[in-house]
Amino acid sequence: METIIGLIQKELCEAFKKAGYNEKYAKAALSNRPDLCQYQCNGALAAAKEYHKAPIQMAEEIAGILKESKSFKEITAQKPGFINITLSDSFLAAYIDQMAESQTFGCDKADKPVTIVVDYGGANVAKPLHVGHLRPAVIGESIKLIARYLGHNVIGDAHLGDWGLPIGLIITELKKRDPELVYFDENFEGEYPEEAPFSISGLEEIYPYASQYSKEHPEYKEEAQEAVAQLQAGRKGYIALWQHIINVSVKDLKKVYTRLNVEFDLWKKESDAQPYIPDMVKYMKEDGYAHIDDGALVVDVKEETDTKEIPPCMILKSNGATLYNTTDLATIVERRKLFDPDKIIYVVDKRQSLYFEQVFRCAFKTKIIGSDTKLIFVGNGTMNGKDGKPFKTRDGGVPRLDSLLNEVEEKVFEKMKDRDMPESETREIAAKVAVAAIKYGDLSNQASKDYIFDMERFTSFEGNTGPYILYTIVRIKSLFAKSKELGYVVDMDTPFKPSQSQSETDVMLSLCKWQDTVYTAYEEQAPHKICQFIYELSDAFNKFYHENRIVNNEDEGTRNSYIKLSCLVGNILETATGLLGIEAPERM
Repeated sequence: METIIGLIQKELCEAFKKAGYNEKYAKAALSNRPDLCQYQCNGALAAAKEYHKAPIQMAEEIAGILKESKSFKEITAQKPGFINITLSDSFLAAYIDQMAESQTFGCDKADKPVTIVVDYGGANVAKPLHVGHLRPAVIGESIKLIARYLGHNVIGDAHLGDWGLPIGLIITELKKRDPELVYFDENFEGEYPEEAPFSISGLEEIYPYASQYSKEHPEYKEEAQEAVAQLQAGRKGYIALWQHIINVSVKDLKKVYTRLNVEFDLWKKESDAQPYIPDMVKYMKEDGYAHIDDGALVVDVKEETDTKEIPPCMILKSNGATLYNTTDLATIVERRKLFDPDKIIYVVDKRQSLYFEQVFRCAFKTKIIGSDTKLIFVGNGTMNGKDGKPFKTRDGGVPRLDSLLNEVEEKVFEKMKDRDMPESETREIAAKVAVAAIKYGDLSNQASKDYIFDMERFTSFEGNTGPYILYTIVRIKSLFAKSKELGYVVDMDTPFKPSQSQSETDVMLSLCKWQDTVYTAYEEQAPHKICQFIYELSDAFNKFYHENRIVNNEDEGTRNSYIKLSCLVGNILETATGLLGIEAPERM
């Protein structure tokens, strides 16, 4: 379905051609002066020099031609050369009808769907998720959902860290605490226990202790590094322990991600890329891409046009050990083999931009990925406290993500507990509202920007917040339910009546932004665009709701049109929040 701006531009193109001007100047845009008009065209200003005419003269010519169009209620030229456009009420109503008839509300599915891998987890096993894991999780999930909504083949990958020093530290500490475990007996030939010798809470105590201890005792760290080497060499007992660590950790990670409505298609790990490393390294050496520099194997990725220093991408350390670079490059090799993706999108802390610049350049230079594949870095800012610094607990630690969820849930419950519903239902609804508060609070900010986590503001049922958006959706659901209770039969096939008020027009104009919003959010990996749309539409609808009698309107035709419009708003709002990974309750 053509966007409304696309339809306006078609008419502008015809008018420009009729007037003898190049249609490339016939660009329509939303008005930056909504008090004067709805849309505008500044093409006369751009074309004036080419045609040696005053912009206002050209604008008046175009406006004069377009006055005959039934699409426009008003079209005027304004100095120095703006063309101001206001749509006719009947044209706008007919367009909204088309949106209502479309399963995707006018969003066309991609003509040529592409395969996209979104890498947006990045958690390490053996560690609980903390608030620093929130942003990549919710941003990546939304990017995945938006692309999938437009018909693309999207694979979301958690890409867990499971192959480095943290595993070695856990093995070393376990050996220190319980050396009699069969995993440490190199002569053991039987089956290893199915049950892990630790719980998730045990792991959460062991790793921080071992990490701190290793910083104070170099010999302990060396032992841990040796444990990693033996693990990677295939020592059976260590492999069994490593598998226990993964199983226990992933189970816990899935619980928290599920609470956030974040679902990965793949739970791939660093270790999955290890089999690809030897051949990749051999290829880079033999084809002359990699060379020895100070004992290490590196690939030069600096370009002549660089204005800042770009260090070489290190593939192997001087002792032959691999690095994160090695693993990430091997993962690209793996993804190319498994999925042949057109795009790989990495949602990661923006402070890693230089690292990913090196990895991307190395991947293209060595041709382990084709030049037609896009590698996209979406760097996220940090979630900060009211002091402007990264969010911390009162004692200075990094809060666990599930603890934050619990705290927000309790805050929402306190605000809702006096409502006329059973406590169990209130708590169930509060859980959904809490997720909306957290995710909308995060996603309404541009991904690359830092933001302040404001508990009071994010959980408010007023303003640009998740609870306010959900309340709007619930209000529409209750409105429709009330119309059924009163016995009104709403004919959804009856065309919308032309707008009868400014507030109704504003709702329709907001709805018209849906397609462009989704397309832009997809192209720019920008979920905050969806949030902007949601808030504008919610605000417009609530004003319309307060200024008009909807269910109780005496005129049947008007009532039908109002209820139908309300339902369309509700359906689009629920679809839009769904693209953010937010679920609306039936009531609040």
